[in-house]
Amino acid sequence: MNCRSPLLNALLVAGLALAATGCMKVPVESKLAYLKVVAQPPATTVYVSDRFIGSARLLQKQPKALTPGVKYVTFKAPGYFPHDLRLELPKGETVVRIKLRPIPP
Repeated sequence: MNCRSPLLNALLVAGLALAATGCMKVPVESKLAYLKVVAQPPATTVYVSDRFIGSARLLQKQPKALTPGVKYVTFKAPGYFPHDLRLELPKGETVVRIKLRPIPP
Protein backbone atom coordinates (compact mmCIF):
# COMPACT_ATOMS: atom_id res chain seq x y z
CA MET A 1 0.00 0.00 0.00
CA ASN A 2 1.39 3.41 -1.01
CA CYS A 3 0.84 6.07 1.69
CA ARG A 4 2.39 8.98 -0.26
CA SER A 5 0.24 11.70 -1.75
CA PRO A 6 0.12 12.17 -5.54
CA LEU A 7 1.92 15.51 -5.15
CA LEU A 8 4.76 13.91 -3.18
CA ASN A 9 5.04 11.16 -5.78
CA ALA A 10 5.23 13.77 -8.56
CA LEU A 11 7.98 15.67 -6.71
CA LEU A 12 9.96 12.48 -6.13
CA VAL A 13 9.69 11.51 -9.81
CA ALA A 14 10.75 15.03 -10.89
CA GLY A 15 13.73 14.91 -8.51
CA LEU A 16 14.81 11.52 -9.82
CA ALA A 17 14.49 12.76 -13.40
CA LEU A 18 16.68 15.78 -12.63
CA ALA A 19 19.26 13.61 -10.88
CA ALA A 20 19.37 11.22 -13.84
CA THR A 21 19.99 14.07 -16.31
CA GLY A 22 22.66 15.71 -14.16
CA CYS A 23 20.62 18.90 -13.74
CA MET A 24 20.58 18.90 -9.95
CA LYS A 25 22.77 21.58 -8.44
CA VAL A 26 25.60 20.49 -6.15
CA PRO A 27 26.46 23.16 -3.55
CA VAL A 28 29.34 25.26 -4.89
CA GLU A 29 31.16 25.14 -1.54
CA SER A 30 31.74 21.40 -1.90
CA LYS A 31 33.56 21.93 -5.20
CA LEU A 32 36.03 24.56 -3.95
CA ALA A 33 39.50 24.54 -2.44
CA TYR A 34 40.17 26.89 0.47
CA LEU A 35 43.67 28.30 1.03
CA LYS A 36 44.51 29.17 4.64
CA VAL A 37 47.89 30.84 5.26
CA VAL A 38 49.78 31.06 8.56
CA ALA A 39 52.87 33.18 7.94
CA GLN A 40 55.76 34.92 9.65
CA PRO A 41 55.78 37.87 9.42
CA PRO A 42 52.00 38.40 9.71
CA ALA A 43 52.28 41.30 7.21
CA THR A 44 53.03 38.77 4.43
CA THR A 45 50.97 39.32 1.28
CA VAL A 46 49.81 36.37 -0.82
CA TYR A 47 49.52 36.18 -4.62
CA VAL A 48 48.12 33.35 -6.75
CA SER A 49 49.35 33.45 -10.36
CA ASP A 50 50.57 37.03 -9.74
CA ARG A 51 47.11 38.11 -8.51
CA PHE A 52 46.86 39.51 -4.98
CA ILE A 53 44.44 37.43 -2.89
CA GLY A 54 45.03 38.91 0.57
CA SER A 55 47.30 39.25 3.55
CA ALA A 56 48.37 36.22 5.53
CA ARG A 57 46.69 37.78 8.58
CA LEU A 58 43.33 37.80 6.74
CA LEU A 59 43.81 34.40 5.07
CA GLN A 60 44.52 32.80 8.44
CA LYS A 61 41.11 33.92 9.72
CA GLN A 62 39.19 33.69 6.44
CA PRO A 63 40.62 31.17 3.92
CA LYS A 64 40.37 32.13 0.24
CA ALA A 65 38.02 30.06 -1.94
CA LEU A 66 39.73 28.91 -5.15
CA THR A 67 39.11 26.31 -7.82
CA PRO A 68 40.94 23.06 -7.06
CA GLY A 69 44.10 22.29 -9.01
CA VAL A 70 47.71 23.42 -9.36
CA LYS A 71 48.34 26.97 -8.17
CA TYR A 72 51.49 29.07 -8.20
CA VAL A 73 51.61 31.04 -4.96
CA THR A 74 54.00 33.87 -4.04
CA PHE A 75 54.52 35.20 -0.52
CA LYS A 76 56.02 38.69 -0.06
CA ALA A 77 56.79 41.00 2.87
CA PRO A 78 58.90 44.17 3.18
CA GLY A 79 62.45 43.32 4.35
CA TYR A 80 62.08 39.61 3.48
CA PHE A 81 62.95 37.47 0.47
CA PRO A 82 59.85 36.50 -1.54
CA HIS A 83 59.00 32.81 -1.63
CA ASP A 84 57.28 30.92 -4.46
CA LEU A 85 55.38 27.65 -4.12
CA ARG A 86 53.69 25.31 -6.55
CA LEU A 87 50.67 23.91 -4.70
CA GLU A 88 48.22 21.18 -5.64
CA LEU A 89 44.99 22.37 -4.00
CA PRO A 90 42.42 19.61 -3.50
CA LYS A 91 38.80 20.28 -2.57
CA GLY A 92 38.48 21.42 1.01
CA GLU A 93 40.89 23.40 3.16
CA THR A 94 44.66 23.46 2.70
CA VAL A 95 46.81 25.15 5.34
CA VAL A 96 50.19 26.60 4.35
CA ARG A 97 52.57 27.49 7.18
CA ILE A 98 55.49 29.61 6.04
CA LYS A 99 58.28 31.64 7.61
CA LEU A 100 59.96 34.08 5.22
CA ARG A 101 63.73 34.64 5.41
CA PRO A 102 64.78 38.21 6.31
CA ILE A 103 67.04 40.09 3.91
CA PRO A 104 70.34 40.67 5.74
CA PRO A 105 71.38 44.29 6.46
